[in-house]
Amino acid sequence: MADLDTLRTRFARTLEAARGPAGGPDPAPYAEELLGRWQEPQRRYHTVEHLAAVLDRVDLLEEYARDPEAVRLAAWFHDAVYLPDRSENEERSARLAERALAEAGVPDATTAEVARLVRLTVTHDPADDDPDGQVLCDADLAILASPPSAYAAYTTAVREEYHFVPSDAFRTGRTEILRRLLALPRLFRTPYGAERWEATARYNLTAELEMLSLPAPDPS
Repeated sequence: MADLDTLRTRFARTLEAARGPAGGPDPAPYAEELLGRWQEPQRRYHTVEHLAAVLDRVDLLEEYARDPEAVRLAAWFHDAVYLPDRSENEERSARLAERALAEAGVPDATTAEVARLVRLTVTHDPADDDPDGQVLCDADLAILASPPSAYAAYTTAVREEYHFVPSDAFRTGRTEILRRLLALPRLFRTPYGAERWEATARYNLTAELEMLSLPAPDPS
């Protein structure tokens, strides 16, 4: 279980660094609002554990970012709105970031960058000249390079989030997502991600795709 007090401290530190000496309102209410969202009952994978993991990976990849504090704020907001039966979660999360960060005293340029990064998680396909996007997307996709047991737990949690989707429809939708990811020239854009995560992630995705292509078990 992610340590909520540690996450609160991390958010406050990031917000204060992003808004600079001008300061602003107490970070605590903003942290509580976000943590409340990340603990909503419909979540099984997109939880505070996922948030903490993405933040840890941003720390790991920080050297590649142009504005690491903007990337950290984007990590906090990237799935802040998450309803599995809705398709506009990233856009709604970006708009939440725009409202909350402006109110919290973050400069306009940084707020716009955070919202842009959140929207980028729709495709996870940052440009070659977008180091901040590369860091966020690599941090978000690093779960794909997990060891087999952790990858299996991830896919199980994703299925639980979409429990309301019939099996055939889920297999079709998940297959499309896996094929889209595998079609990317590179899953990971930072040097660290390319070296440490690319091969394992492609192996995991290919194995899952093969599993999904097997005939469904006969319920009888």
